[in-house]
Amino acid sequence: MIATLIIQFVVAMIATAAFAIIFIAPRSEWLTAAVIGAIGWIVYYILKDLNYSNMISCLIATFILTLMSRILSRIRKCPVTMYLLPGIFPLVPGAGIYYTSYYFIMNDPKQFWAKGLDTFQVAGAIALGIIFALALPRKLFTLFK
Repeated sequence: MIATLIIQFVVAMIATAAFAIIFIAPRSEWLTAAVIGAIGWIVYYILKDLNYSNMISCLIATFILTLMSRILSRIRKCPVTMYLLPGIFPLVPGAGIYYTSYYFIMNDPKQFWAKGLDTFQVAGAIALGIIFALALPRKLFTLFK
């Protein structure tokens, strides 16, 4: 279990760092963004292992990831989006979007609606996790100057 978590963490770090590079984040912030994304993925992975649904796992992982982004943006004096956008990359349901499109093209409405609903729920959970964490008052984060 521990070896799997370490592998998951490292791969999520690499993916998040790659996205930070694509989003033209400063080189000094690549590692920070990568760690935030990897922690978000590990939270998701552990919750899925505890048999939580995709939607709940993504909601909680995104909420924690957004909180960390807000805290580190205050500490490092950078925009929240510098950490948040690359950080949510591992959670985005890319395969779900692909399979939803595939089932639509293959004219399989039952699979299309099932996969489409799951993908929509995960995407909505990511959006809600961000909204809930960004809705917290700014005063909570002034301690991290």
